[in-house]
Amino acid sequence: MDSFDKKISANEKTNRPDRVIPAIEFRDVHLSFDDKKVLDGVSFTVRRGETKLILGRSGGGKSTTIRLVLGLLKPDSGQILIDGEDITNYSEAQMMDVRQKIGMVFQEGALFDSLSVYENVAYRLHEQGVEEEEVESEVRRMLQFVDLEDAIEKMPSELSGGMRRRVGIARALVGDPKIVLFDEPTAGLDPPTARTICELAIKLRDLEDVSSIFVTHEMQNLGYLCSEYATVDNDGQVIFEQEGEKLCLINTEVIMFRDGKIIFSGKDEELRRSDDRFIQRFINGR
Repeated sequence: MDSFDKKISANEKTNRPDRVIPAIEFRDVHLSFDDKKVLDGVSFTVRRGETKLILGRSGGGKSTTIRLVLGLLKPDSGQILIDGEDITNYSEAQMMDVRQKIGMVFQEGALFDSLSVYENVAYRLHEQGVEEEEVESEVRRMLQFVDLEDAIEKMPSELSGGMRRRVGIARALVGDPKIVLFDEPTAGLDPPTARTICELAIKLRDLEDVSSIFVTHEMQNLGYLCSEYATVDNDGQVIFEQEGEKLCLINTEVIMFRDGKIIFSGKDEELRRSDDRFIQRFINGR
């Protein structure tokens, strides 16, 4: 993907004065299914170029936030804003325009099994009637970003689980959305493959200025995303460096849900130091 300036640090980009309006904002959002409270007064923002990790156990409200951002659910009360635009009561037709700004990465990649990798990534462009020459250029660009250009003619059945997720990311990035939603993108993957997925999220954050929500229950993802940043060396190669060597990450924060409420919001170091028993059990995998 083309970066507006790959030499600008993540910190400098985040602090620019023209970036006051959050990419995503929840204001006192409540949602119940029958008698079950799914979200209970949830408020948070995702700044421009920021990754917000949402942690919590199954059923705690994590994935519900993504469905609300996409307009697939409506809150009982509260407001949801995208780029400062209140989408809370938008119709399906109005949400179609909003969704053009958003890339969605599903847990299993959610590929069409009957379509090739090329056709999967090109799907939205074909629906929009884009000329095939332009489609091919965009598909190859996206597959190059996820390091899968050699798989362009393969079918999903020929791909490993990690490759399927990377194709799903390539498809989500068509059109250069500035908001990307990740719903458990590393679930069921081995640690090296999970790291590859996290590195793609880091590249999007630091080199493409993408705002994202990254829903996960895996602490290893927090370790990758909160401690490493991507930069480009003099040869144009992407390299990953550890936080603290040259800068301190301010464009990644953690939210933890419990029973529909946010019980923690802040930096990963603060999360690890918390004396909350639920948080400590979660961190320790219990």
